Amino acid sequence: MASYDLIVIGTGPGGYVCAIRAAQLGMKVAVVEKNSTLGGTCLNVGCMPSKALLYASELLEEADHSFAKMGIGVGKPKLDLPAMMSFKQEGIDGNVKGVDFLMKKNKIDVLRGTGRIVSAGKVEVKAADGKTEVSETKNIVIATGSDVAKLKGIEIDEKRIVSSTGALSLDKVPSSLLVVGAGVIGLELGSVWRRLGAQVTVVEFLDRILPGMDGEICKQFQRILEKQGVTFKLGAKVTGVDTSGKKLKAQIEAAAGGNPESIEADVVLVAIGRVPYTEGLGLKEAGVTLDNRGRVQTDKHLATNVPGIYAIGDAIVGPMLAHKAEDEGVAVAEIIAGQAGHVNYDVIPGVVYTTPEVASVGKTEEDLKQAGVAYSVGKFPFTANGRSKVNQTTDGLVKILADAKTDRVLGVHIVGREAGEMIHEAAVLMEFGGSAEDLARTCHAHPTRSEAIKEAALGVGKRTIHM
Repeated sequence: MASYDLIVIGTGPGGYVCAIRAAQLGMKVAVVEKNSTLGGTCLNVGCMPSKALLYASELLEEADHSFAKMGIGVGKPKLDLPAMMSFKQEGIDGNVKGVDFLMKKNKIDVLRGTGRIVSAGKVEVKAADGKTEVSETKNIVIATGSDVAKLKGIEIDEKRIVSSTGALSLDKVPSSLLVVGAGVIGLELGSVWRRLGAQVTVVEFLDRILPGMDGEICKQFQRILEKQGVTFKLGAKVTGVDTSGKKLKAQIEAAAGGNPESIEADVVLVAIGRVPYTEGLGLKEAGVTLDNRGRVQTDKHLATNVPGIYAIGDAIVGPMLAHKAEDEGVAVAEIIAGQAGHVNYDVIPGVVYTTPEVASVGKTEEDLKQAGVAYSVGKFPFTANGRSKVNQTTDGLVKILADAKTDRVLGVHIVGREAGEMIHEAAVLMEFGGSAEDLARTCHAHPTRSEAIKEAALGVGKRTIHM
């Protein structure tokens, strides 16, 4: 029987990063992976392939609508969807091979098959051929990620009714796409297919898009998407989909109930969220406590109620973000090694990779109001930013929330081009407990979009220069 210091179940960003950090700390480590490639949902059918299609479709739209006014004549661009899908696959292959290399480099054993915790200290791996093997380990980390949330009464076949997985691999552009859910996944993939030629309608149960993000930012973002051609039906629910005809017919009614209407679509994308992947792991038998949403319960050290068993990432409470899982993976490896691993959950950025992007870190205005925190606001629109003006990419704004008494920055929210890159100076500032004054007095290169962040920080003190 093989013996390890640590076995990590799952090789998504949380799992493989955890394994690498543990190996760096001198542990003998193995990872368990049921799929043929490492990297989990993120690298194979999630974050990375969606970014490839977002990038490619953005360039197609730029060539079609923006090049001519910049004096670049290329003629009418033509979509070659199979070639675009090959471009996406090349990116996937490169990333998963990279993780393979990192496992070898760090002398981490890869146990191929489905993992199950037999008890604290023992993990069974069932291979594709049905053979099982049990390994001993001092510690176990559950890093199994999440799965697509299902909509009751609607069966996903990944052809006409698809999850995010199927939406990344459609063999032709649908003339009409109905997206169920106005969260990050629905808006990103809806954006891809709209740019490629689909008429996109988004149905959301709540009365707003992007639940959990700053309300003012989301309202402006929704207006931008509507200007691009996306139709929204908010405060509505899909109660069923008739698949009998050539066109799908979705039945939609108000969230509060009422007379239903029917919407036809070639493809329906179900993007109502994700659920933790914890079934079949033997957790109940091992005595590991789950909450009422199927998430593994952990303490502040990411430990479960069973000594020697830990959990991270989408399998536990918190935002289902790859980088959150990575930070937890590093933290738990260091905790197991006797160090002070730590994750600051108040400073975890979130990004929607549409065009323009939406990026956020820290508290929203709604969070601060609910908590009764007195705050000051500074805002700056990209219409007043020099770089954005000359590039004619002026959609959006920067919004900074600071404590009214201490001036400490509590939240930063951006909708605009490259917002996902810009948000990190705010994250670094917040990690050091910085103030809006600190940010306002930091020299920013001109001309850059990031100057809008400085101007918004100046706005907290009511001394914006360029507006």
